[in-house]
Amino acid sequence: MALGTGIFLIVVGAIAAFAVDDAIDGVDLAMVGYICIAAGVIALIVSLVANRQRSHTTHTEVRDEHVDQQRRVEG
Repeated sequence: MALGTGIFLIVVGAIAAFAVDDAIDGVDLAMVGYICIAAGVIALIVSLVANRQRSHTTHTEVRDEHVDQQRRVEG
């Protein structure tokens, strides 16, 4: 989800920074665009790091030998 949010912020920021020529009193749209781009890049980096850590996990199977022996005797 953060990956999509990061891409969205980059796109919206680029539009605000480079494509919009209108002016709003007291708001610099170019600066808002640059801030959105920076936030999008940070969101992408955090998302990629989190996904990389998630893929390098190890799983351990814990088996109760007593339960397995009872099943063998009954079956």
